[in-house]
Amino acid sequence: MKSALYLSLLLLGLQVQGQHKPNLNDEQQEQKIPHLPEGHFHVEDENLAYIKIVHSNIDFAFKFYKQIREEAGNKNIFFSPLSISAAFAMLSLGARSNTLLQLQKGLAFNMTEIEEQEIHKGFQQVLQLLNEPHQDVQLSIGNALFIDDRLNLLQKFLDDVTYFYYSEATSSNFQNSAEATKEINNYIDTKTSGKIVDLVKSLDADTVMVLVNYVLFKGYWERPFNNLSTRDDDFLLDANNSVKVKMMHQNKVFNVHRDGELSCWVVEIPYKGNATALFVLPDEESMKQVEDALLRKTVTKWIHSLKKRKIFLDLPKFSISGTYDVKSLFEKMGVTEVFSDHADLSGVAEDTPLKVSKTIHKALVDVSENGTEAAAVTMIEMVPLSAMFPPPTHIRFNRPFLMMIIDRNTQSMLFMGKIMNPAAKED
Repeated sequence: MKSALYLSLLLLGLQVQGQHKPNLNDEQQEQKIPHLPEGHFHVEDENLAYIKIVHSNIDFAFKFYKQIREEAGNKNIFFSPLSISAAFAMLSLGARSNTLLQLQKGLAFNMTEIEEQEIHKGFQQVLQLLNEPHQDVQLSIGNALFIDDRLNLLQKFLDDVTYFYYSEATSSNFQNSAEATKEINNYIDTKTSGKIVDLVKSLDADTVMVLVNYVLFKGYWERPFNNLSTRDDDFLLDANNSVKVKMMHQNKVFNVHRDGELSCWVVEIPYKGNATALFVLPDEESMKQVEDALLRKTVTKWIHSLKKRKIFLDLPKFSISGTYDVKSLFEKMGVTEVFSDHADLSGVAEDTPLKVSKTIHKALVDVSENGTEAAAVTMIEMVPLSAMFPPPTHIRFNRPFLMMIIDRNTQSMLFMGKIMNPAAKED
């Protein structure tokens, strides 16, 4: 059994609020592909490489979610499937034999329908589109490699991670663990606008490379909630317990679908720009039924069934985070070899056997009336007298619900979560 040096993966996802607009470097500008018509999980040109990987990424999102659910119990769930799949797809550039096959299967790629090169080309296209400057929303995704001075990366691996994944490569002195830890934490702090600090507590003594992936999304609702309408309300944790939350309210037209078979409501709340959020509210006692049915075809059906209708909407303000040991979760999904002494990452470095020692994923979400900007608007809205029409349906997100954030240009699922307790502070 070979002795392997260590590679760590740090995967970060944030949905917060802000204004900063990312810029593309010159190479990205030259390779930029045009925007596509907005759509959900379907476009006309199936030849685009990224369409194939987007479908797999959505399948992976639900597969990974169901694995987290088994361990989460009554805790909140929030993660970025795109961050995890992009990082491991990048790592797969250096994987060989069964290690590569396990990674591909774990990421939900059907290798009879997609070629290995198409996976990386697809991620390249997704990264190009997501990192384009947006007028109304900030969306950026990036990768970085921190490489020990003693490790000689194969030039092809370095060229490929730079070309397909726009990864930054930084030489680090891992023999000085404190210095390397500080360097990595400073990078994460900068890239997440100070939202994630001191993520890395320590590094394994034999660590020679750390891979970091981040996804940062900052958006404003297309139609903000009026903070004057926000009030204290009860959120029902279960049949016997509740917590007080700040409940936002709108009385407007939304895209809504009632799924009678799964006993849930689906409400779309769009952001300004090319992103949208789906909020799924199962009836009481129906959460497991809805979760078990989470598949790409289910969400596609929901989206295609959305209809405009006026509703009374109650949605809690919340700020939650999730931190996950991806190594443990992947091993339970059958991806084991890359973490073992049998790992074949021979395409990464010269004459240096490597394995992944740890993989940490942290994601945060902050949902509020309109974000961190202060604004004042006076609006007088007139509606018909309610006596002439039946009252709108009242959809109250005052019990556990699901949330998905989707980029409409690439159809990528950026984030996914289950809010069990909007007032909880735990990861």
